[in-house]
Amino acid sequence: MLDQPVVNKFAHVKPGDTPWVAEGLRDFFLYRDLGVADATGGRVLAQLVKANSPPEEGTGWHQHVANFHIVIMLKGWARFMYEGEEHLVAAGDCVHQRPGITHYLFDYSPDMEYLEVVGPADFKTMDVAGPVPVPAPKPWSKMA
Repeated sequence: MLDQPVVNKFAHVKPGDTPWVAEGLRDFFLYRDLGVADATGGRVLAQLVKANSPPEEGTGWHQHVANFHIVIMLKGWARFMYEGEEHLVAAGDCVHQRPGITHYLFDYSPDMEYLEVVGPADFKTMDVAGPVPVPAPKPWSKMA
């Protein structure tokens, strides 16, 4: 097998360059590609994710098959369960989701928007059994 050349292209994506789309992992979020997957030949995905509709059941318990995954909350907040522990992730917070961590995003504000950086870009998601019950989402408000 021949070694494939590593793709490292310059990318500069401005807000109007890529649209918000509903074709992503979750239909209750919108996604905006930041051009990093193409620039890195699929080694890394960088995308913005924002709330599209109120939380009903959330993401369900799942794991991502990825080598690296961070979430940086830009606006609003989201409530996650990481394994058996609840975490409020608010604007300015950064979460490193270690490979294989079982988690559940179950509640978020209407203005929630985060930057997600994952490697590889074509990471997989697997539904799994959860370790604990998950609290119900609260009605939308700006307060956490």
